[in-house]
Amino acid sequence: MLLRSPPHHLRLLSAAALTSAAPDPHLRLLSAAALTSAAPAPAPAPPQTPTDWAKAPLASVRPATADASLFHVSLDLSAHHALLSSHGAAGQFLPFRLPAAPYPIFLAIASPPPLAGSSAAACFDFLIKRLPGTPSARLCDLRPGDLVRVGSSVVGRGFEVARIADARDVLVFATGSGISPIRSLIESGFGEKGNIGVNLFYGVRNLQRMAYQERFSDWKSRGVKVIPVLSRPDSQWTGERGYVQNVFSRMKKVVNPSSMGAILCGHKQMTEEIIRVLVADGLSKDKILTNF
Repeated sequence: MLLRSPPHHLRLLSAAALTSAAPDPHLRLLSAAALTSAAPAPAPAPPQTPTDWAKAPLASVRPATADASLFHVSLDLSAHHALLSSHGAAGQFLPFRLPAAPYPIFLAIASPPPLAGSSAAACFDFLIKRLPGTPSARLCDLRPGDLVRVGSSVVGRGFEVARIADARDVLVFATGSGISPIRSLIESGFGEKGNIGVNLFYGVRNLQRMAYQERFSDWKSRGVKVIPVLSRPDSQWTGERGYVQNVFSRMKKVVNPSSMGAILCGHKQMTEEIIRVLVADGLSKDKILTNF
C-alpha cells in the first residue's frame, strides 16, 4: 500500500488516479439509500513529512504476484533499533525518499509489529504496487544491498483496534496492495481471540494479481475467513466475482450493528461506498477503521 504526501492531505496512489480523473465505470454505488444516508467521514490528519532520515539496505526485492504487478520488498533495519521499536500498531507507514523523486512516499508496513515483551524483527516488509514512472517503480527496480533513505520513525496511528475491542463480528475489506497492512493486522494476532469472527473480503482483478495466497491457510488458522473476490477471473474460477463492494452487498448480513466492527484498506471509491452502506445499516462510524 502506497501513499504520497501532497501539501494538505494524503492521497491513495492507484493506476486509475494516475491515468484518469474519471471514476472507474465498473465501480458502482451499491444503493441510493447508501448514498444519501451518510456523509463521508472527515479525513484524519496526515502523517508529517519527517525531518530526520536514515539510510538502510534492502534485504529482499522480488515479485509478489505472478504478473509482477506487486513486489515484496524487505528493508534491513538491524542497525536502526529505535526505528524498529517505533512500530507499535498494524497499519502504520514508513516514509521513503528516493533519488530524483519529487516527493516522499509513505509505504504501509506489511510485517506485524513486535508483540509486547518480544524482540523486534530486524526487517520491515512491504507490498508495493509497481506503477511505471513513479517512485514505487524505482524502488521495485532496486536490488538487495542497495541503500535507501527512510524516515527515522514510523508514522501514522495505524488501525485503532481498541475502538472495536467489544465487537463479536469484524468485516475486513481490502483491494490490491491494500492487503499489505491487513497482513500486519492479522499476523499481529488480531482475530485469534475465540470470541470474534473475522471475514476478509480481498479483491483483485485475477489470481495472477493476488498477493499472499500462500498465507491464506495460516490466516485461516488464526481465525480469519478469507473471501477472494476477482473482478476479471478466467472461466475456471468458481469463487466470488465482481467488486468487493458488490459482493458484500449480495452477501451482507448486518444482524446487530452494536456488536460489529469494520476495517477497510484499498481503493478510495471502494472504502467510501462500503462506509456509506455500513452506516446506512446502522454501524457507527467510530466502529469503522482505516489507517489513513
